[in-house]
Amino acid sequence: MKKLTMKQIEEGTGGRQIQGTSQAVVGEICTDSRRAKAGDLFFALIGDRHDAHKYLGQVIQAGCTDLLICDQAALEETEGGDQVNAILVEDTTKALQNLASYYLNLLNLKKIAVTGSTGKTSTRDMIWYVCQEKYKAQKNVGNLNNHLGVPLTILSFEEDTQVGILEMGMDKLGEIDLLAQIARPDIGIITNIGLAHIENLGSQEGIFQAKMELTNYFGEENTLIVHQDDEFLNKERIQGSYRLVTTGFDGKSDYIISRIDDFGAEGIQFTLEHQGRTQRFSLPVPGRHNAFNGALAVAAGAELGITMEEAARGLAKVQLTDKRLTVRGKNGIKVIDDTYNASPDSMKGAVDVLMHTRGLRSVAILGDMYELGETSREQHSLVGNYAAEKGVQLLVTVGKDARYIAEGAKKAGMKQVRYFPDKKAFLKEIDSIVDKGDVILVKGSRGMEMEEIVKNIME
Repeated sequence: MKKLTMKQIEEGTGGRQIQGTSQAVVGEICTDSRRAKAGDLFFALIGDRHDAHKYLGQVIQAGCTDLLICDQAALEETEGGDQVNAILVEDTTKALQNLASYYLNLLNLKKIAVTGSTGKTSTRDMIWYVCQEKYKAQKNVGNLNNHLGVPLTILSFEEDTQVGILEMGMDKLGEIDLLAQIARPDIGIITNIGLAHIENLGSQEGIFQAKMELTNYFGEENTLIVHQDDEFLNKERIQGSYRLVTTGFDGKSDYIISRIDDFGAEGIQFTLEHQGRTQRFSLPVPGRHNAFNGALAVAAGAELGITMEEAARGLAKVQLTDKRLTVRGKNGIKVIDDTYNASPDSMKGAVDVLMHTRGLRSVAILGDMYELGETSREQHSLVGNYAAEKGVQLLVTVGKDARYIAEGAKKAGMKQVRYFPDKKAFLKEIDSIVDKGDVILVKGSRGMEMEEIVKNIME
């Protein structure tokens, strides 16, 4: 982070310094009282369960003497509270967002925002590798992609950052609008429109409208990049004053994808054609669908003057964020760890990866997919049907709605199907189910914490 004075913090947040010196300098933003240290600016955030004003004493004892608060009485009641530099605001969360927007205006960088139902984090990571071939680029750490994570990511950008890549998540209308208002991206990318969060948004049309909030602050100088083989993301449906760039298989896209070779756990290769030029790409991450994400990353890089040859060098180095199609091996067993989250589309994509990965037996351990609303039973059943059609040899389903995955597979003629109502029941029998030579896919929604199963297998 570029160092800021308390005077600048006051200006950026719209707050008022109530004590201390306005010339004090801060080097990092901190929202966790356990990690606060000298030189940080501590934001006393108020959440659904915690009010950080309760920990001001702990923060001050750690040597952090620059505070941003919305409860002046709490500071006055804290030992040592009269010795700090403090700015008072009405809402510390809103102040954090305001400061992020202010901070971006101090930097000279291009901003890329990525959203979509699936593939956001993978695409974000790929863009980072592409951009690193020519620029100093920074991106979200882990999955800091919400109303707090995006501002904190922005405020972590170093002064000489040339490209800022921001993943933006949502589950309700208005959330992408807020993040887009803060970041004002130069380039926007929507990976796809799936069924994730349909419980909150009602329909895929609602999901489409929510994702399109990314363009609410776009003008003629902005670019939106989409994979137009998606039903909703195409030139017929998307209208705006900004420039639209498309990727796809149809031969009519700006970037035409062809010749995808799938090597299972070893990754993929694909060809991309743009304006008469053709480039072959090697991507060391599994999944045919990652050709779509890779093409979006190449298109984003091109907007910044990165050639396809340079982009190919970047994509060849990609390592995805943990728990996203990470392949692990031990004791003759190979595990495809895709436990970060799940939706119907990503479940099917992960099954494809499983079936392209060599082993003596293909095993899919699949958990519940959340936030599917009234479509949940049908979508779980369709995943089971897909697993059966693709030839998965053993299907294990875990969770309340996962029973419909099992039912769908059985209806499609699959014989080797096991269902467990919860992880505890499954883990009691795991040793009798998993065997040497197995290639095992483990996947489910974040709340299922399916990584516990991966840990058990690997141990």
